[in-house]
Amino acid sequence: MPIPTAPLKFIPLFKERIWGGRRLANLYGKELPADARIGESWEIVDRPEAQSVVRGGPLQGKTLHELWQKHRAEIFGKIDDTPRFPLFLKLLDAEEKLSVQVHPPAEVARQLGGEPKTECWYVAHAEPGAELYVGLRKGSSRAQFEDAVAHGTVAAQIHRITVRTGDTMFLPSGRVHAIGAGNVLVEVQQNSDTTYRVFDWNRVDDQGAPRALHLEQSLRSIDFEDFEPELVRPNGESLIADALFQMDRWQLNDAREASLPGTFAIFVCLAGRVVCAGVEAAPGEFFLVPAALEDRHLRALEPNTAVLRITVGP
Repeated sequence: MPIPTAPLKFIPLFKERIWGGRRLANLYGKELPADARIGESWEIVDRPEAQSVVRGGPLQGKTLHELWQKHRAEIFGKIDDTPRFPLFLKLLDAEEKLSVQVHPPAEVARQLGGEPKTECWYVAHAEPGAELYVGLRKGSSRAQFEDAVAHGTVAAQIHRITVRTGDTMFLPSGRVHAIGAGNVLVEVQQNSDTTYRVFDWNRVDDQGAPRALHLEQSLRSIDFEDFEPELVRPNGESLIADALFQMDRWQLNDAREASLPGTFAIFVCLAGRVVCAGVEAAPGEFFLVPAALEDRHLRALEPNTAVLRITVGP
């Protein structure tokens, strides 16, 4: 493969969800399927059931998994050897609140035949009063939680946080959580798709049936010592510095090198417009700067341009 001469963009995969809406079109101009409630846009994904495909350039049509298997050095540089690209990046549009759920820690995932998942949310847009539901309220116990599950009162056990655009929440595996209505989020996570629903706000479908829950798996996965977690407090530009992934927020006042030569980075344009090696991105667009790219500088094309920078952990 020739040395990459430009960042890579991928074709988003839109997922219809009962809690989704149309804000990915309204805010970012995404070409959503007509008359569909789109809750998720899978932007960077290497899963057996779903693949990001390169859009444009000499690598057009190649899947992320092909790049990971056959062109790892040129695209990703020196990186731990895993069967698939280790990150999974999405945009989420919660027109309505999601179910209360949990992702299993590694040991529990092994026992249950699932995959562990640690993730984080960056609030790209929040309607006034939008909330996140994360962790347990102080004073809650496992016995109280199990009683609340039995009586449909789990909402009273969950900690709520009102959020604004620009907030960040870290979600280690085991943290019970839900996204409230009115949020558009950038989600960065381990490459996993194991989710256990523990409560769905007592909602029923048009046939009067509730959604399926995963009560036994959820109760085994929840960290019952996780009380009232707080939003991330940024350390300068750094939002997340985890062993699995790093996330920074850059205000592009001057040209900046995407990453050190020989390393990759993924960017999400949050505001304004950005260009790197001739490839432009507007708000809501993701692009990957390959490890072997020579022109690695990001430049703002408009005032107040801001991006998220995402890469693997240290």
